[in-house]
Amino acid sequence: MTINVYTIGGGQMSEAILRAALKRKIVSSQSVTITDVSEKRVTYLKKEYGFNAVQAFDENAATQADIVLVGVRPQDDWKEVLRRIGELQTKAQIISIIAGVTLKQLEAALNSQRAQVTRIIPNTLTDTGFGYSGVCLGEYAAKEIVTPFIESFGKVDFIPEAQIDAYTGYAVCGPNYVYNFYLALTNAGVLAGLSRQQANKIALENIKGAAAFLEDTKKHPYELLDTNNSAGGCGITLQHEIDASTFAAGLQNAVLAAVDKATELGGE
Repeated sequence: MTINVYTIGGGQMSEAILRAALKRKIVSSQSVTITDVSEKRVTYLKKEYGFNAVQAFDENAATQADIVLVGVRPQDDWKEVLRRIGELQTKAQIISIIAGVTLKQLEAALNSQRAQVTRIIPNTLTDTGFGYSGVCLGEYAAKEIVTPFIESFGKVDFIPEAQIDAYTGYAVCGPNYVYNFYLALTNAGVLAGLSRQQANKIALENIKGAAAFLEDTKKHPYELLDTNNSAGGCGITLQHEIDASTFAAGLQNAVLAAVDKATELGGE
């Protein structure tokens, strides 16, 4: 059984979410309606996915939907969007991906008793099925309805709203840290004399394999490092250089800076 979804705001994140849900057959082309102010965007979404895409607010779609996904930008008039949804007294679950807008603000804008609101910070690995989305359930949200939809574009982590900035800076930005590590590592391989193709394929295989080993063995990284670092060998030598560098502090500072930026944006 597919879920009827009405999406307001057909930007890149909304598209990625719906594309993943479509791929995993949680929605169908016929069960999705999208409103976006851009005529170009509407035309694209129709042609690319067969969605019912329109420029005007669709009251019928909002009323009939199982889920209303609100994907407008924080600087857009999101309060007016939610006011119109609230006036319809729809029984749909309202899922917001608006950055920096709290559950309390969403519920106030809906001005509807027992509004079924969920706030999510979606992961950016939607097409792969990997990554965690941080999910904050409102008081009246139906977990059993929203969970299958959110799981269609990755794993779900139900969190208190107080953690949402930390989650944004650490989890949602997580791929950025990996991309930077991958880039630095592959450049090191080329610097050492490997071809770019060799460096890339070896780094990817090592990242995937090391992640699988951590998951399968449940061992602490220090245990695995100790196994690899034989006395006087290459492993312990590289470990000495990493320990003497700003590698760990640089990564930790990047995470804290991203968390601070999430807090700053949420306060605007």
